[in-house]
Amino acid sequence: MSFFILLLCVVAHLFAAEYQIKGIVIDKSTRQPLEFVNVLVVGLGIGASTDSEGHFTITQVPPGIYRLQASFLGYKTALTPEYRVNHVTPYVQIELEEENTSLNEVVVTASPFQKVVESPVSLRVIGLQEIEKAPGANRDISKVVQNYPGVAFSPIGYRNDLIVRGGGPSENRFYLDGVEIPNINHFSTQGASGGPVGLIDADLIRSVKFYSGAFPADRGNALSSVLDFSLRDGDMERNSVKATLGASEVSLSSNGHLGKKTSYLVSVRQSYLQALFKILGLPFLPAYTDASFKLKTRFDSHNELTVLGLGGLDRMKLNLGIEGEDAEYMLSYLPKIEQETYTVGGVYRHYTPIHVQTIVLSQSYLNNWNIKYRNNDESSEDNLTLRLGSVEQETKLRMENTSSWSVWKVKAGFDLNYSRYKSDEYRKIFADALREYKYHTDLALWRWGLFASIDYVAPDKSFTASIGVRTDGNNYSDKMKELWRQLSPRLSVSYRLAEGLFLSGHVGLYYQLPSYTALGFKGETGDYVNKHLDYISVSQESVGLSWTPNENMEFSVEGFYKLYGNMPFSLSDQIPLSCKGNDYGTIGNEALSSQAKGRSYGAELMFKWLLTQKLNLSSSLTIFKSEFKGDKQGNYVPSAWDNRFILNVSGTYNFPKHWSVGAKVSCIGGSPYTPYDEAKSSLVEAWDVQGRAYYDYSRYNQERLPVFGQLDVRVDKTFYLKKCMLGFYLDIQNITGSKLRRPDALMSTGQIENPSAPLAEQRYVMKSIRQESGTLLPTLGITFEY
Repeated sequence: MSFFILLLCVVAHLFAAEYQIKGIVIDKSTRQPLEFVNVLVVGLGIGASTDSEGHFTITQVPPGIYRLQASFLGYKTALTPEYRVNHVTPYVQIELEEENTSLNEVVVTASPFQKVVESPVSLRVIGLQEIEKAPGANRDISKVVQNYPGVAFSPIGYRNDLIVRGGGPSENRFYLDGVEIPNINHFSTQGASGGPVGLIDADLIRSVKFYSGAFPADRGNALSSVLDFSLRDGDMERNSVKATLGASEVSLSSNGHLGKKTSYLVSVRQSYLQALFKILGLPFLPAYTDASFKLKTRFDSHNELTVLGLGGLDRMKLNLGIEGEDAEYMLSYLPKIEQETYTVGGVYRHYTPIHVQTIVLSQSYLNNWNIKYRNNDESSEDNLTLRLGSVEQETKLRMENTSSWSVWKVKAGFDLNYSRYKSDEYRKIFADALREYKYHTDLALWRWGLFASIDYVAPDKSFTASIGVRTDGNNYSDKMKELWRQLSPRLSVSYRLAEGLFLSGHVGLYYQLPSYTALGFKGETGDYVNKHLDYISVSQESVGLSWTPNENMEFSVEGFYKLYGNMPFSLSDQIPLSCKGNDYGTIGNEALSSQAKGRSYGAELMFKWLLTQKLNLSSSLTIFKSEFKGDKQGNYVPSAWDNRFILNVSGTYNFPKHWSVGAKVSCIGGSPYTPYDEAKSSLVEAWDVQGRAYYDYSRYNQERLPVFGQLDVRVDKTFYLKKCMLGFYLDIQNITGSKLRRPDALMSTGQIENPSAPLAEQRYVMKSIRQESGTLLPTLGITFEY
């Protein structure tokens, strides 16, 4: 009996359910510590005050994910990002900014629904709990973002293409602690983005700012969205290790400190997606490895340096051992893919009472290799239909200064980039006849940009305004050197109509450089055939109404209109390049013109309800149209991304004893599609080159798929022990097994119906293959942190 009691005591001690949070509060301008600041754990009503050196310790905190709120007379109330509280709760640094006017009392509430002066509309901040527990997302940020207004998801295939407000997957930009990275997915489509799985380990992310418009002036070259990732800082008090077994990979991460001034984060992941796809009977077998790190050194209270890196190795083989018409169809055209990518960069910041100077220097690299043989028969080089070796390298420098005076904030800076694009390509193409195409390109490009913005905040916070401008140029052509051609002004305003009710708007003109694959493409004579291309432009207008009746709830409605100009237009297919890019391979390496026009417009509604340690509910509805035309005189036709509506309802509820259950209902309108050109597809020479049917672009997007909906469910259970954390989760995507009926695929039987005819006239006997998408995909995940 005494042994049993002793065992219960040991177990109770191991499962100690209370922890502490330590940190420091400093003045944002002077970088000096502040004493007597009230720091509260939001939702718990417990807290502490800072001592004479700005330090605070909050004890008896139950485990979970929380925000901290800091308030002090004469300073704006601050709300931190979300932190996980357990045995390795990080040391929290909170920065307070002085109020512009003196206050009679301290305001002790703050809302997690942030408003940024430069982007009062079209901005969403994604926190730690949503990244960790979003149903159906499996901790992949590209899928988490799909919960938000204006973001489409593809029910066809295993892809993470980011389609925002009717724009193509090539129109997005990504930043990691201020360092631009080319893409955020493994097996990305060169010239666009997307892939089957994310590149960034969720264990390293603190929060994400997702801009679907109203882009800051220092974030250039974006037309549809900007994702700005903030990574965690390493723990300056202890070192810890975390292991995660997820749907597609096993990961190992660590965070801690090196000496008294430097913290670190590091992560390594190895996929077993190849084994999973083989079990599912899929015709392609992707495998990847990636690694990430972050080092942050605070030399003193006024100077800090962050060095970070992100890299991945991708290999996609073909699963030639499976049978069935669906597998036969996909194997007929999918290439083998190998990719290597990395970005390393440094961010130096110098703080003074009024100014913050920032210098960002980075190097990015992508090596993309694709190869395809007819019938996947590599025994003879005569069967070779595609061999592509392509390298993109970018060295980027950005310098900026931010100054704050009372109600004003001014930011100004410049970009200087050196890019190198090399490509060796051999491919067989069929237009009116079979041709072999081979070229080598080595393009060196200097790019430059200038930007500035001025923000104003009224003393009573009832009105804000921001005006900004940037301009970009490069030495690709004489026309692109002229900065005035890419002058990009923008204006944002917000006005408080009543307590918690804001009317906000934005208007801006944005530019994007065509992809390197397009700029570096050469014709048969060895000349760059796309020298006449312009920067792609889009003018954006948006107006929104948001209401936060309390600090836990937000309603918003926003209308947007995007008008595209100088869109690269495929001369062979007679469609805009932006309507491509949601498949594996490369886009842009073809003859183009800047003649296409486009527009996308619609309305977005969103409701969010956040209750600390209880509920995270998000729902959104987007109704929109996305269209283009080949020239000024043509008629608008639906773009590839014209789904018409997107509906998402997602929520996670936390039960006692650290159980949580989440569900997500998603519904999306049918995508338009183009019928096949059966006559061209059946030609032996045409089919053998491409391994798949050709579209009849004269009937582009005249048909439409049906509406598709699915339900995702997730269950989590976490054990918080005294010196470690153990978590389990079950994530089931498409638990209802919903199927999307797609057009029958047209495929060759391999039998020639007229073998006695000349080769150029021979045709295959064709067959149709029923096509459906939608698979129930369960995932069991395990996390362990020590």
